[in-house]
Amino acid sequence: MNRSIISGEDGARLLDQAQMDDPLFVQSIARALHVLSVFHKAEQPLSLNEIAEASGTGRSAAQRVIHTLRALGYIERDETGRGYLPGIRVLDHTVDYLRLNKLIERATPVLLDLRKNARERVDLSLFDDLRVVYAARLQSKRETFFATLVGHSVPTFCTSGGRAIMAHLTDAQVDDIIARSDRRPFTDKTITTPDEVREMVREARQTGYALTVEEVLVGEVALGVAVLGPGGRPLGAIHVAGSLSEWTPEAFCNRFAPLAVEAANAINRLR
Repeated sequence: MNRSIISGEDGARLLDQAQMDDPLFVQSIARALHVLSVFHKAEQPLSLNEIAEASGTGRSAAQRVIHTLRALGYIERDETGRGYLPGIRVLDHTVDYLRLNKLIERATPVLLDLRKNARERVDLSLFDDLRVVYAARLQSKRETFFATLVGHSVPTFCTSGGRAIMAHLTDAQVDDIIARSDRRPFTDKTITTPDEVREMVREARQTGYALTVEEVLVGEVALGVAVLGPGGRPLGAIHVAGSLSEWTPEAFCNRFAPLAVEAANAINRLR
């Protein structure tokens, strides 16, 4: 199959030949959005050449797209005038998504109660195939900058929320996610082998929650419980995260698993 946009766990979508041949599919819009998507993993402003290369768009086409997006406020120059960054108009769409998403609306008061009782970091993530995307983040007393950002995403296969979600999928769906995931480890504790990931998913099916220990962040223990939609389809997960300097994994489970399961059940009942 011919592919013109590279997909990955950063959320970029795959444009296949069927979409390219679809008479209703507007490729110029797809190209513009793909140019915006090159910032997903950027750590600094990007030059025109860097955007063109990362997006697979010719320099001339990338220049036209950037000019248009800049005129509309979706891309802007950085302070030095040497590179480009996402523009403030992008935030308008973020707030639209958050305020109109019914799951986030009904989950928010439950999450606030959970944060009050847990006094540790509480997150709500949304399931997006190979990744889970944080849609709500209620912080504890110790957080790094990226851990405070709504919209940050992590792989499904190696996170507590992701495995809790996978526990509500079929074995075939679980195998598909594992096979398509980039299973490079975040730490030396990240579980990456397919059989071990499957075993963690089976354990989550039995307990009703998933636990990870230092698989994404060194020193962090995290517990996830799936949030379900109609027919038991997993929509996302609640996460509770703490520090191994204060909790053993067993004590963390004993303290927070009942709270997280109760909170997820409360959200499920509200749909």
